Amino acid sequence: MKSFSAIKILLFIVIGLVVAYSATAFVIDQTEYAVKIRLGDPVRIYKEPGLHFRIPFITEIFVVDNRLLTYDADPGSIFTKDKKEMVVDNYAKWKVTDPLKFYQTMRSTSQAQARLDDIIYSQVRQVLGQHTLTEIVSGSQHSGQFSTQIKNSVLDAEAINLRKSILKEITENAQKEARAFGIEIEDVRIKRADLPTANSRAVYGRMEAERRRDAKRYRSEGEEQSLSIRSAADRDRIKLLAEAQKKSEEIRGTADASSVSIYAAAYGKDPDFFKFQRSHDAYRETMKEGTTLLLSSERDFFESLK
Repeated sequence: MKSFSAIKILLFIVIGLVVAYSATAFVIDQTEYAVKIRLGDPVRIYKEPGLHFRIPFITEIFVVDNRLLTYDADPGSIFTKDKKEMVVDNYAKWKVTDPLKFYQTMRSTSQAQARLDDIIYSQVRQVLGQHTLTEIVSGSQHSGQFSTQIKNSVLDAEAINLRKSILKEITENAQKEARAFGIEIEDVRIKRADLPTANSRAVYGRMEAERRRDAKRYRSEGEEQSLSIRSAADRDRIKLLAEAQKKSEEIRGTADASSVSIYAAAYGKDPDFFKFQRSHDAYRETMKEGTTLLLSSERDFFESLK
């Protein structure tokens, strides 16, 4: 009987120790920060993991996640510098760096997310509102005439640099405001920037008209170059034909001169023979088969026949 009473007492003592331990001891995980609050006033900050103790009932422990968290906002409308509406969907990476400030200002992660929504959205609206729709979409702040290949490379570089500059400015401005709440914003990114549905058709129509205008201009320039090339080819052709005709006439003239010279030399050797030959050539040409001539035989034409 006495042994049973001793066991009961020992059991009560163990239970009491367990309850006391559970009421006074607490563990800080490596993924957490903690603030010890005594009678409503913060008395200690825990940033390192480990086992700690507190006074029950008068001490409270506020625990907050110290890992990198994601803020993902709903898409919101903003207006650009040229008064064009855009629907922007952005997100951010943030974490708690000062648990005391966070406890004094936010008290919970959900409240912090709501506050970040105000901070980041206002900065996105303010920074994007300093640029036109064309600059945001294409990144083009360059004007001037240059070739298509160079133009495309310059605009690509400008687009990348401008977007980096916009995101950097949004992040830095949001960081300055968030530090007052013990929050560090690591990065702000824009997932998507679209036009409202009502404006999309008008923009697409305008883009299509611009592309058609460009296509018409390219065709006109191509036709102009084609006519220029054809004109140059025709001029070259006429020039070549004229030179060839000139050369042909020169060669023919030289040949005719040589022919006349050869004939003259040949006639000079035996004029009577060549006169007889030429007369017979004339007979052959004029008196074909079936030809009848009524001429006097005393004519010079028939002298070679006598």
